[in-house]
Amino acid sequence: MNTPIRTALVGYGSVAEKMHTPLISVCPDLDFVAVVERNGNRCEEKFPNVRTFRSLEALLEGDFADLICITTPNEFHFPMAKQCLLAGKHVVIDKPVTIYSHEAAELEEIAAQKKLVCSIFHNRRYDGDFRTLQKLVADQTLGDLVYLESHFDRFRPTVSENWREKDVPGNGITYDLGSHLIDQVVLLFGKPDSIFSDIQKQRKNAIADDYFDISLFYPSFKARVTAGVLVNAPTPKFLLLGQKGSYQKFYLDVQEQAFKDGRIPEGKDWGVDPEERWGKLYLENETIPYPTLNGDYRIFYQNVADAIRKEAELQVTLPQTISVLKIIEAAFKSAGEGRKITSNESNW
Repeated sequence: MNTPIRTALVGYGSVAEKMHTPLISVCPDLDFVAVVERNGNRCEEKFPNVRTFRSLEALLEGDFADLICITTPNEFHFPMAKQCLLAGKHVVIDKPVTIYSHEAAELEEIAAQKKLVCSIFHNRRYDGDFRTLQKLVADQTLGDLVYLESHFDRFRPTVSENWREKDVPGNGITYDLGSHLIDQVVLLFGKPDSIFSDIQKQRKNAIADDYFDISLFYPSFKARVTAGVLVNAPTPKFLLLGQKGSYQKFYLDVQEQAFKDGRIPEGKDWGVDPEERWGKLYLENETIPYPTLNGDYRIFYQNVADAIRKEAELQVTLPQTISVLKIIEAAFKSAGEGRKITSNESNW
């Protein structure tokens, strides 16, 4: 039981290279042994002990891994995850888990039958600002809450060659960033009673959606999640309003840039938000900086390893992500029909 879990990666794009591989490699209970790359051996250049395969079939035939992490384009998530589960492998899938909620439900059934772990890389649960938001809500620092605004804005005026911006299944910003933002809201406040959404293609020549604004309605609370790629001015990452005051936080989690810079996720200073980036509490008679809790994506893979060894409950589960997918499906319906969609109608 103390032997590290043999772990393989399927796909070696930017997110896999800059985020998944460092996180897997520093997890003491995982042994990064294999990768599936269709062309080249780029992973081996950084990790000489990793064996490269040209297909998932070849990896499975050789029985080289016990945990397989799928980081391919979204349209391949379901068939590859199903193939791995049927082969008796534990699975991690980059978000969104699948394109359609019924596909994720099928994965849930297979994983349960075979008693396998199947988790989804919702790393944004471990952002420092979101963990801080969770603490504020749990501590009732702002009293009864009425409104949450969650942004993930960027300025990318030119359509790129990335598959997410091409005419392929599961493309667009709603599946990409919406998965994270909706997951955070549902984790904090549960499933909404209804939603209303606006989804657009704002850039010239855009093929995939590049803007969304989704409102999630609760009995006495509203959450709004939004993201766009033509935002070249500061917008708050979070704005939380309550009867006792407000909390506002700017800037992305520091781990984002650290991974882009090629930093290894190690040490006590990992995920520490500098004081100048802290959010602020705006109370009735004072405004005070509010320290950001440390972000730590390392928690995700450690929890997966612990769940495989039956030492812990899995934190990111298929039922949770199925609800998120159903809300995304409802968001596209809402935008298309220009109306609210209720939880009874979509059964999320």
